Amino acid sequence: MSTIPSGVNQLESKVGGLTVGGRVHSLSAWFVLALRLMMGYAFAYSGFTKITGEFAAGGYLSNVAATNGNPLAGLFAWMGSTPWFVEFANVAVPWGELFIGLGLLVGAVVRLAAFFGALMMVMFYFGNWDIAHGVINGDFAYMLVFLAVAAFGAGRILGLDKYIEQYEVGGEALVERYPVLEYILG
Repeated sequence: MSTIPSGVNQLESKVGGLTVGGRVHSLSAWFVLALRLMMGYAFAYSGFTKITGEFAAGGYLSNVAATNGNPLAGLFAWMGSTPWFVEFANVAVPWGELFIGLGLLVGAVVRLAAFFGALMMVMFYFGNWDIAHGVINGDFAYMLVFLAVAAFGAGRILGLDKYIEQYEVGGEALVERYPVLEYILG
């Protein structure tokens, strides 16, 4: 993973022989921070209200996909009719939302949090399947926001990831000693 020198507002990426790039405005970091904080608050709040209220995934999993022409209706039906999976979802959804939200709010382990946030949004996208107004909806847009937060390393912008990455272990910065951490921090 290459890094752009401080003060250079240039993006470039090469995928499959295609190169895209451009210049970004100096205020872009503030917008990336705003996206991280917005999604962090939304997920932390949603998880907290599920934990402190009544939340049960079984009815949603069993019924929602079968009624809306969902291409994954069979998968959702299986999830809703499998007791151990329903129990798992009853814990994983609210606590996952809370921890994803808190990670984004403080800027710690942001890429990992954003990955799981995007994964949850993909599941919500298919669970809430409705293409009456096209295939793009809020769940799809939020998935892209999570991916953008991860891609831009938003945890380094007024977040703890900046300090976690620089933490020295044996005289080396943590991410230099363990490069795989670049995929979960940032």
